[in-house]
Amino acid sequence: MKYILIMLICSTTPGNDCKVIPTPIKEFNDNYECTVYGYTYSTDVMISLAREFVNTYGAYTKFVCQKTTNT
Repeated sequence: MKYILIMLICSTTPGNDCKVIPTPIKEFNDNYECTVYGYTYSTDVMISLAREFVNTYGAYTKFVCQKTTNT
């Protein structure tokens, strides 16, 4: 069984929906690998955003590692 990472960028601004963002790695061998990568990639995304953007829009990321039966 493999896992896929679904990463979203969100905003605390009313009316702004979370949007799926692509990740370089699409499939993982287990939940641990996926989760550790999710936190690391989330940090990279946040660092890449301008401080003003994050503060103005309340930008944040969230993710989920989902089981997949694809091999």
